[in-house]
Amino acid sequence: MSGQLAFVFPGQGSQEVGMLVALAAAHDVVVRTFAEASDVLGFDLWQLASSGPQEELNGTANTQPAMLAANVAVWRVWVASGGAMPAMLTGHSLGEYAALTCADALSFADAIRLVRRRGEYLQLASPPGLGGMAAILGIDDDVIADCCARVTGLGVVTPANFNSPGQVVIAGNAAAVDAAVELCKAAGAKRAVRIAMSVPSHCALMRPAADQLAMELAGVTLSAPRIPVVHNVDAETASAPAQIRQRLIKQLYEPVQWTRCVQALATANITRVIECGPGRVLAGLIKRIDRTLNVESVNSPTTLLAGLALAASAA
Repeated sequence: MSGQLAFVFPGQGSQEVGMLVALAAAHDVVVRTFAEASDVLGFDLWQLASSGPQEELNGTANTQPAMLAANVAVWRVWVASGGAMPAMLTGHSLGEYAALTCADALSFADAIRLVRRRGEYLQLASPPGLGGMAAILGIDDDVIADCCARVTGLGVVTPANFNSPGQVVIAGNAAAVDAAVELCKAAGAKRAVRIAMSVPSHCALMRPAADQLAMELAGVTLSAPRIPVVHNVDAETASAPAQIRQRLIKQLYEPVQWTRCVQALATANITRVIECGPGRVLAGLIKRIDRTLNVESVNSPTTLLAGLALAASAA
């Protein structure tokens, strides 16, 4: 039996000014998708994504709808190009909203509204200077969790993203994150450094944001996904709208189980993966998790052709 195809959608951190400009020149559906998002938001999202400034694009409340629109735009280009349909979808953090949108579980307009609000709630929950995030490379997950537990007297700090074996991001109060970084270095981490993120996502500091998001989600129509979506919080699929809502709420304050999500794809006989959206972050992580998976990142005319060829191949 030949292996199946999956799509993965990147989240915050993959944005950059000028993303998808080349793809938009060849496929007008890109600009049309951003125009739909702009109508919802009340400002020109394509102008921001294509021309910047980068500092404004990097603001969480702007990054989230920009990345969602970019991911969905690439998906629409893929569909219009006659690309093979995937058997499964998943997304990293914010990318989960793109997966649900492309699976027809959530309308694009509702998704844009939601992630804009999500970004605003995250920013409100973490005023500048309150929190931080750090990447820890080269030591076991259990050691990282132990280092975090040893400094909780300084505030919240826990694993936030299990990105791949040997690569974990921690998040929490700034002082606690700094202390955990030093302990991880002492424990033998190959690298342990603070990273530039405007909010400490996926930790307990985001519970107030989750409460606000829950109220927002209560008024949004969700449907059973047309294509199964693997969720970040438990690396499982869900079909009932109530289950999907709960997973999206918990995602704000529980860690992203990306390693387990990719492993779930492999267990389901996925052998080919398309990273659908700006950048190549997820492709790199997937290769660290399971080298048997064939991955292409699609975000330009050239990479679209490579992705279409991979999807059409028997793997």
